[in-house]
Amino acid sequence: MHTSSFIDFLKYEKRCSAHTLTAYKIDLEQFMDFVKMMYELEDLSLVEGYQIRDWVIELLSKDITARSIQRKLATLKSFYKYLRERGIVTTNPLQKVIPPKIGKRLPSFIQEQQLNTLFDQVDFTQDYKGRRNRLILELLYTTGMRRAELIDLQVKQIDFANQLLIVTGKRNKQRIMPLLPSIFTNIQSFLVLRANQFPSLDHDNLLLSDKGKPLNPKVLYNMVHQYLSLITTIEKRSPHTMRHSFATHLLDHGAELNAIKELLGHSSLAATQIYTHNSIEKLKEVYAQAHPKAKQE
Repeated sequence: MHTSSFIDFLKYEKRCSAHTLTAYKIDLEQFMDFVKMMYELEDLSLVEGYQIRDWVIELLSKDITARSIQRKLATLKSFYKYLRERGIVTTNPLQKVIPPKIGKRLPSFIQEQQLNTLFDQVDFTQDYKGRRNRLILELLYTTGMRRAELIDLQVKQIDFANQLLIVTGKRNKQRIMPLLPSIFTNIQSFLVLRANQFPSLDHDNLLLSDKGKPLNPKVLYNMVHQYLSLITTIEKRSPHTMRHSFATHLLDHGAELNAIKELLGHSSLAATQIYTHNSIEKLKEVYAQAHPKAKQE
């Protein structure tokens, strides 16, 4: 069968991971089952475009997401490209198949009042662990740093004279982050506590585990999730949610989009513009709740 030779090609020539191979196999098997049942076809090289479109309609009727359908069509695209390169088919049946559009998913963020509750009312212990956890949450919210950026943050990246952080982001691109005076003070006092807790260290990471090692990404995620669960019930309660909250709240308070782009370390403005949708949704909500005419609708 062409499918088995295609999977071998992915495995031995493309060196695809076991996870990828499994996904490709499942997609091809599902499509093969469909054309067998609907068109009594057992040779995928004989498939035509309308049959693939019918499969897409079938998947949509089963509430399969547009994102999942696009992935399945990408599997077929790779498969038919493989067949064409080997002269098994002369045309790609996906040429006239239009994949379903993926709706933009708005980034989850936490309300300002909820984050005020976190920092003003939640009890953080005054030992090393409690002070460190609070500083992690403060830095995530007041700088918008990514989890990996925070874990890798070195003491030498702190500009003490100007109260700045020099953050190293994706593709080793550096950006400058201003520190609020209160956060800068907390960093200074934390460094004193850190030095007392770990008198001798062989690395320069600002934030360390309870044993003086660099933070584990999963442990950091779980800690943030635990604290955010005290103040919100939104589904996503992660370090990245704090980053989304940072950007959304800046925009709500009048920050320019280009400035937010630089603070987040985005390579293009398009990636930052998603936050404008959150602000628009907030305006709609306020309007619906406050305008007398809206209340009558």
